[in-house]
Parts: sequence; structure tokens; C-alpha cells
Amino acid sequence: MNWIHSLSYFFGGVFLANAIPHFVSGMMGRPFQSPFAKPSGKGLSSSTVNVLWGFFNLAVGYLLVYRVGNFDLRSATDIVALGLGVFGIGLISARGFGRFNGGNSPGDARGAR
Repeated sequence: MNWIHSLSYFFGGVFLANAIPHFVSGMMGRPFQSPFAKPSGKGLSSSTVNVLWGFFNLAVGYLLVYRVGNFDLRSATDIVALGLGVFGIGLISARGFGRFNGGNSPGDARGAR
């Protein structure tokens, strides 16, 4: 296994997971934070921008996972690399966007008791 393939699968997982909130928010007609908002990542972008950004993330994720190397669902190395990318961006997004969308950071949860 080439380490470049694992790195590609990791970032493929990042892009695939990042596609979900943008694409779904856009399809629901809801604005959501994106890199194109003012301020970037904090302001809201339109639902159309989010559909486009979500689809772009999906396409890049596909290219990184299925067009680099020979991704195998039965390979633990391939799945772990992809899964770590999904998990990592999931945690980062939960912490970053939680403060804008009603999610709690660990410090907030302790204070609510």
C-alpha cells in the first residue's frame, strides 16, 4: 500500500463528509456557513451556493477515493484512512459550527448541569 493512497483516502473522507451538511442544507432551502460567506465560514451562504459547494465536495471526494490507487472496501487500511477523514472533519465541524447552530462544546455541557 502506497502511503499517498492512504492520504488520498483520508482527504477523500474529509470531502465526502463535508458534502453532506452543505448539500442537505441547500436542498432543504436553508442557508448554511460556507467558505464563500462574509465572514468566511461564519456568515451564511444561500441554499444554491450550498448545493453547489456540496456537489463540488462530493466530486472531489469521489476522485480522491475511487480514482487514486485501488480503493478496496475489504481493506482495513483503506477503510481506516477514509474513516479517520470522515471522523476528523465531523469533530471539527461539530465544534466549529456548533456555536452557530445551537450545538454545545464540552465546556457548555458542563455549565448546563
